[in-house]
Amino acid sequence: MNDRSINRSAKNDIQKVSKSMTQSTSPFKIIPLGGLHEIGKNTCVFEYEDEIVLLDAGLAFPTDGMHGVNIVLPDMTYLRENQHKIKGMIVTHGHEDHIGGIAFHLKQFDIPNIYGPRLAMALLKGKLEEAGVAGKTKLHNVAPREVVRFGKHFFVEYIRNTHSIADSFTVAITTPVGVVIHTGDFKIDHTPVDGEYFDFQRLAEYGERGVLCLISDSTNSEVPGFTPSERSVFPNLDRIFSQAKGRLLVTTFASSVHRINMILELAQKQNRVVSVVGRSMLNVIAHARTLGYIKCPDNLFEPIHVVRNLPDHKVLVLTTGSQGEPMAAMSRIARKEHRQIQIRKGDTVVFSANPIPGNTIAVVNTIDQLMQQGATVVYGKDKGIHVSGHGCQEDQKLMLGLTRPKFFLPVHGEHRMLVKHSQTAQSVGIPAENMVIIDNGDVVELTPDAIRIGGKVPAGIELMDTAGIVQANVLQERQRLAEDGMVTVAAVIGTNGQLLADPEVHLRGVVTSVSHDRWQTWVKESIELALRNRWEQYVSQEKNGIDVDWDGLKSYIEKELHGLLRRELQTRASLLFLMQHPQTATSVMHRSIPQAQQNSQQAQMKSEQKIKPEVSTPTRRQRSTAKVAAS
Repeated sequence: MNDRSINRSAKNDIQKVSKSMTQSTSPFKIIPLGGLHEIGKNTCVFEYEDEIVLLDAGLAFPTDGMHGVNIVLPDMTYLRENQHKIKGMIVTHGHEDHIGGIAFHLKQFDIPNIYGPRLAMALLKGKLEEAGVAGKTKLHNVAPREVVRFGKHFFVEYIRNTHSIADSFTVAITTPVGVVIHTGDFKIDHTPVDGEYFDFQRLAEYGERGVLCLISDSTNSEVPGFTPSERSVFPNLDRIFSQAKGRLLVTTFASSVHRINMILELAQKQNRVVSVVGRSMLNVIAHARTLGYIKCPDNLFEPIHVVRNLPDHKVLVLTTGSQGEPMAAMSRIARKEHRQIQIRKGDTVVFSANPIPGNTIAVVNTIDQLMQQGATVVYGKDKGIHVSGHGCQEDQKLMLGLTRPKFFLPVHGEHRMLVKHSQTAQSVGIPAENMVIIDNGDVVELTPDAIRIGGKVPAGIELMDTAGIVQANVLQERQRLAEDGMVTVAAVIGTNGQLLADPEVHLRGVVTSVSHDRWQTWVKESIELALRNRWEQYVSQEKNGIDVDWDGLKSYIEKELHGLLRRELQTRASLLFLMQHPQTATSVMHRSIPQAQQNSQQAQMKSEQKIKPEVSTPTRRQRSTAKVAAS
């Protein structure tokens, strides 16, 4: 049997595959590494005996306390340790919370093949090339009802669904223990913008034959009813656009291809020229046009420097920043930091998106700043200019009714969402004992007769900034700096155990009513007391002089200064203590100053000895033996 597609219709072949598989007592393992008890970084591991198949690998965005962090990824320790088992990856669709982590993971382990929708693969290709890891995997486009084989045990059929991004799939995974269906992100949209309808027939066929377990999106499980169609937004946007007398600035999710398509359609209808601002928005539109998901003439678009010279009623600016992201175009416009776009009275700004959890304050602040500059801002659920891409309770019931699973596993959501989804499943006849509520890292063991939690694997988070992984201790230091500030102390100590000058003290971000001079006195007294009490413990007599344990002395003085800060500040301010002594001064000099300049420097130091005889330049022999001559 080929590694690639078995058959596009798949129906007869899947039945043959199911019959030919040797039934095993080994459990089928489902191990989520992200997406549980949270929104984002959706990542799931399917494991059977010695084979692993991944489903999606997304990212999340940092919370306010993650200073300097750009993105949040799942802890991939389990996959690093078991990379020899990995047979490939299933991609359901192209949202960042499903494909945004793949480029980072490929720097740690290889994934032989990745199969997914055309749009998702086009977006992913650019990410991998930019990250320099394109050679560590092979990307394959799949079509609806196409079946892909992974290793010996996994046969995956891609089933068209409807979501807020074009080209999205539910997957049916035929395994030795039975059929497992993962919905991916979905909603039931009977009038999809792109005409790609949810393949209910194929889901019902699987339900008729028997689905062992349904793994289903829980994002909107608390919301009753059906999620409205994406097309329901069109008349509301049409009305708002037609009422705008000046420029239109519209922001939405860059990946919302259907929404963008409608916005461009309305721009054509109202004879407005469109300028796209924001790298991610430009990238998605380019790929979507190439693949035919967005259809519009080339002359609809003009760069921003051109539309600035057009009449206001002829301009529509389509931009990123619907979630108040600090570096996104709309946020920079609101802060008056954008080089080419400034808000003026008469502008209408449309937020065609609702804030995702955690972003509400940032979005509200952006809206306030835009209004203060004279813009009319249209936003909010009551305006009908945004609908969710996730199914509500009635959508979820329909999915359960079509597939009729024996076991049920709610995923993709915070804990209360998972609980509510399980209650919905019980309301349509699935027994409570046939479902489990899990967390990231839980190992779900599935057999033909049971579902249970059979253990746990590492499943924390990995924080990334522009330089790489942010370790936990680094983040803690950043949090302490943000909360309590920093105190820096620089002191010069001679070989006689005396301060050669008053220490320099600087407080940054520290709240104190004590004057700087008083702080300088306290620090000086603390260091002098430490030297009087402990100097002898860190000095030993040698044949050619004395040997000083400078590192040990530095650690002791730091400890004493920490005590001073705790007593006087009542906080945990960070301390940076810089201690200089003759050894360090000379070693630094000889590393950084060319030989031609060293004689001049040494002569200068000798002249300074007349003023400060305690500081002496070590001899060549003493430097080589790491000793310091006695003064």
